[in-house]
Amino acid sequence: MIWLFSHCRGSGRARRCARGTLYRTLRGTCRVVPDTGPVTTPGPGDRAVDLTAELVALDTTNPALVPGAPGERPAVEHLCRRLSTSGFRTEVVEAAVPGRPSLLAWHTGPRPGRTLVLDGHLDVVGAGAMPDPFGPRVVGDRMTGRGTCDMKAGVAAMVVAAEESARRRTPGTVVLALVADEEHDSIGTEAVLPALSRLGLAPDGCIVGEPTGLDLAAAHRGYAVVEVVLRGTAAHSSQPDLGSNALTHLGRLLGRIEDADTELRTRPAHPVVGHGSWAATVAHAGEAPFTVPDLATTLLERRTVPGESAAAALVDVREMLAALTAADPTVSGLARLVTWRDAWELGNDAATAGLLESLQGALARHGGPAAAQVGFPYWMESAMWQAAGIPTVVCGPAGGGLHADDEWVELAQVRSYAGALVDVVQDFCGG
Repeated sequence: MIWLFSHCRGSGRARRCARGTLYRTLRGTCRVVPDTGPVTTPGPGDRAVDLTAELVALDTTNPALVPGAPGERPAVEHLCRRLSTSGFRTEVVEAAVPGRPSLLAWHTGPRPGRTLVLDGHLDVVGAGAMPDPFGPRVVGDRMTGRGTCDMKAGVAAMVVAAEESARRRTPGTVVLALVADEEHDSIGTEAVLPALSRLGLAPDGCIVGEPTGLDLAAAHRGYAVVEVVLRGTAAHSSQPDLGSNALTHLGRLLGRIEDADTELRTRPAHPVVGHGSWAATVAHAGEAPFTVPDLATTLLERRTVPGESAAAALVDVREMLAALTAADPTVSGLARLVTWRDAWELGNDAATAGLLESLQGALARHGGPAAAQVGFPYWMESAMWQAAGIPTVVCGPAGGGLHADDEWVELAQVRSYAGALVDVVQDFCGG
């Protein structure tokens, strides 16, 4: 079976784009399905697939990554309307940076119970060379498009599961935290966490729906970005002794970064995320030939494992600069910490163990693969939720091509995940 999602914008009337029955979805997006007889009400899994396509059709590229991009507002507005109609209370939470909204939506059942947060981010990275990034297309069991895997499929499954839980009058409270800016600096979650308290919401647990292939994250690495500015003295390149070459100083610093990275790999490895690392990701020096550069800059990235301090990267770089200056007094450098986030490790409390057990059982019942506990090399916002005192697990549907030109999600995982989350909300909130 092949589903095509095409952009039939214009008159707003549903049109036949290919063989089969067609109906209109968000912004005129059309879904084409074969004629197979009487229409039946789709289950949570199929509804999650449909909503994934709707969300992918919205350009929510992060403007901090692509200047001028629209950001999360199109998805916030669409989901706010949808969830309000489904009986959810909603609150649009603006970040410290104007124009970067997140959405909180929650539903409380008829009987008391625990409160569970389902968390996902709405922003996506730039489209790169994707030919039709916001035109979701399904071939076989894959949907392609920017954000399919990272992580609009996870968001769609969470929304549908929350709606189904509300329809079933599940006890307790289910909260959707659909946040901005995860792909850059997490200013959405920074605003959402205090908003929960202001709204009288006290979560007992949180599921972050980042793409894990329906495995359960046991840990992920943290990071720090350090900017270094090295200053020298300009001179004619035929008389380099009259100047101080900032580019040469940068080369020496990068040599020390390479040595530091090698040293990290000699340390005992973390059991699931391995070693920390150092890398230079951006460097600039020099303006023209025949001139000794008087300025060089670089961005250095430190990846940390649980137990290491990300913020300590600044201390490490300053010590490297001090050693370079001690060896050559002409070296003049300043370092500043641009951003940092600590690593995360799965908690060992009873609430976390309960969420893990519930997820594993629910995924098995809904046809998911046997869930393993695995580590991830990149950072996720689970660290922020757990640091706020909220037991947190990470699990979500995946496919491939994260941040690449061929991003896709496996729809069998989306269906399994949506159905499993309905069970988990019932078990955790009402159990």
